[in-house]
Amino acid sequence: MLKDKVVIIIGGSGLIGKAFVKSAMQNHATVINADINQPNTKLDCEFIHTDITNKNSLDNLIELISQKYGKIDAVVNSAYPRTKSFSNHFFDVEYEDFCTNTNLQLGGAFLVMQRFAKFFKSQGYGNIITLSSIQGVVAPKFQTYKNTQISSPVAYSAIKSGVIHLSRYLAKYLKGDNIRVNCISPGGILDNQNEIFLSQYKDVCLNKGMLDPDDICGALIFLLSDYSQFINGQNIIVDDGFCL
Repeated sequence: MLKDKVVIIIGGSGLIGKAFVKSAMQNHATVINADINQPNTKLDCEFIHTDITNKNSLDNLIELISQKYGKIDAVVNSAYPRTKSFSNHFFDVEYEDFCTNTNLQLGGAFLVMQRFAKFFKSQGYGNIITLSSIQGVVAPKFQTYKNTQISSPVAYSAIKSGVIHLSRYLAKYLKGDNIRVNCISPGGILDNQNEIFLSQYKDVCLNKGMLDPDDICGALIFLLSDYSQFINGQNIIVDDGFCL
């Protein structure tokens, strides 16, 4: 489905990013993993160290890949930079930490969109796919965290709602430039959460509850493919009905 497409996946060493890399490769894309960290499992694709909060790092990535392959068809931003205090409960969050995390994630998302949009305008076409979350679509369902030590970070909601609207903003800003900008908002992703939370989360979904990273890949491949050529400025929710 993606034969002859050159796809950069930013954050391809992460939990969702690794699944994105593998899925795009299985669909015959030429995939580049651009991440600040090397993957902890072998991914049979090119790796380029990239910092989404650094303009020069992103520009160097674009120049290197565009010169090597003669084009870039799409960029996917699944990077998830955050501080150690990111998951603190609301009243334990310091102002400085809130600002730092917002700058890392939302600021980084902006910079990725800006640098790639500039390149895609000069190229004459392009495809930008961002990654948000159900927490950017609706308020957290705090009952799912009852009797656990975890909660939904306040900065996460601010960041992910911002990513959705940034994507819509850019899609409209680039009207007439043959550049698509879409967003994927996954539900919760399985990552060794405790059974109490998993059970309570499943109660607010329709079938499976928490999802595996691979469950998001169908939406990604669709948005990368030519089958979605007239889908632009949209947020694709993959959440087993959490948002209903």
